[in-house]
Amino acid sequence: MRHAFLKLLQALPFAALALQFGSSAPQAIAQEKKMAQANGVDNSKMGPYRALAQHIYGDFQKGDVAGAAAMGRVLERLWDKAEDYGGDTALSKTNHKLFEEIDKAMDEFLTPLWEAKTKPPDSAKVKAAYNAYLEKLKLAD
Repeated sequence: MRHAFLKLLQALPFAALALQFGSSAPQAIAQEKKMAQANGVDNSKMGPYRALAQHIYGDFQKGDVAGAAAMGRVLERLWDKAEDYGGDTALSKTNHKLFEEIDKAMDEFLTPLWEAKTKPPDSAKVKAAYNAYLEKLKLAD
């Protein structure tokens, strides 16, 4: 009998850990909202802009600043055409404040790439601006 009691005491901390992790798993899953994707692009209003930004940042990381800058112009023109002049469903019409925030974050991400003439822009600043831009995009999904 004493042997069984000792085994129970030894197993108790593991049972408590299992209970703790089991109860927090749904909470952790709920915090990470996954979007449906098609060919790696989120099926959301901001998905195409996010995908282009990821491509641009990838080019920058590979050292192709000119390619990143060119794709940055594409992103900017697409954004302006759809979200500024895109009719009643354009973000500038439905939530002008958020449109301005995202537009500013995009400019802060892309401007260093456009202005890089003789030397590449500061990697840390580009990364921070890229991450800030992605966070702003999440607000409009």
